[in-house]
Amino acid sequence: MKRYRSLVLPVAIVVGLLFHHYLAMAKPVVPFLIFSILFLNFSSVEVRSLRVRPMHGWLIAFQIFVSLGCYLLLHPFNELLAQGLLIGILSPVAASVVVIACLLGADRSTITTYTLVGNVGIALVAPIYFSFIGTNVTMPFWDSFLLILSKIAPTLVLPLLLIILLQLFAPKVNNFIARYQGVSFYLWAMALMITLGQTIDFIYLHGAGHILEIVGLGVASLVVCAVQFAVGKAIGRHYGDTVSGGQGLGQRNTALAIWMSAMYLQPLASTFPALYSIWQNLYNSYQLWRKDR
Repeated sequence: MKRYRSLVLPVAIVVGLLFHHYLAMAKPVVPFLIFSILFLNFSSVEVRSLRVRPMHGWLIAFQIFVSLGCYLLLHPFNELLAQGLLIGILSPVAASVVVIACLLGADRSTITTYTLVGNVGIALVAPIYFSFIGTNVTMPFWDSFLLILSKIAPTLVLPLLLIILLQLFAPKVNNFIARYQGVSFYLWAMALMITLGQTIDFIYLHGAGHILEIVGLGVASLVVCAVQFAVGKAIGRHYGDTVSGGQGLGQRNTALAIWMSAMYLQPLASTFPALYSIWQNLYNSYQLWRKDR
């Protein structure tokens, strides 16, 4: 199966395009798939080895300051594009990033730590930004923080807590689970197919009459995707883990970004992360193809 894994992402995009309406209805399944992916991957990490490293600080600093800088720069000229860039850069790292990152050779503990740090950090910062940007500026900070955290915590924190308990009190069970961590790739492929179907269905339903705006957001999301992977790799190279840096900054939780756009920003701004998900997965497919060669 290894020789075919680089085809999973293009196939998921094609299936998502052809059956987007039906896949969008399977949206409630995705959190359970993500939970299972993280549960399997956390089992392969010695939880006590997780450490916040300087690289993590630079990655999250890029997201926090560059997202706001892009918004302030573009806000006087094009509010929709400004909001698209804000959410595309600010959105947290994908919870399932560890799957592709480890296949490409990343250090598992480094990318796992950033999955936790990146998500919690953005959950703290995003409500501050949304207090003066977008359509929901009157929402209190703690309400907004808890709302965003509620979207992250069940799939991110719960599997980690369960694995900590297993490593402490049932290490043999944890070791047994760790043997099957390879299954996480196929669970991720299923989650990807559903998410892309949902993305394409969203564009299909909301794109009528906004072709020029969508094209503009699509081009901008492609440029941002390329820049984030490049900058992340440059940061990672400095700390001896190019893959973790690239995936940590380049692979975004686009499903959460779409939700945050619909909740706090102009609804059409969610087209930016929707199209970003296609670019990041095409690039990941290319990286897997090169790796397998």
